[in-house]
Amino acid sequence: MGARSREQAFGGRIIGATIRADRAREAAREAIRKADRAEAEAWSLRMEGNGGPAQPSPTIAQCLNGGLSWLEVECNRCKTRASLPLDAIKRPRDTPLWKLEASLKCRSCRKGRYAPPVHMIKLTEQREITPYLWVHPDEEER
Repeated sequence: MGARSREQAFGGRIIGATIRADRAREAAREAIRKADRAEAEAWSLRMEGNGGPAQPSPTIAQCLNGGLSWLEVECNRCKTRASLPLDAIKRPRDTPLWKLEASLKCRSCRKGRYAPPVHMIKLTEQREITPYLWVHPDEEER
């Protein structure tokens, strides 16, 4: 009679440990997702309720991981509001949101080379503001 092989002796324990490790990793991912969402929501409430401060702010990656993928902004001059998709912003994902504010400009009230700055309002899960529909001036007179 031969002795049991190591695979037979430890196989079940190894499979069990692998399953527990996978579950622990998934629980950690879910905990990180919840923490990212909570941080992004706290920043969004600070911005919407108090108008700031913008710092410290979550990163683009934290907002996307937390499920808040739209940034609502408002022009300082014409008060036009827009929702911007965070996944379309061409910046590294570890960029904090407050660093985006200086580069965001209003397109609707641009005069020549000058475009007034915008300020950030809040983060949302979905687009809350309908896109601006441009109407040709000739069609408007009819």
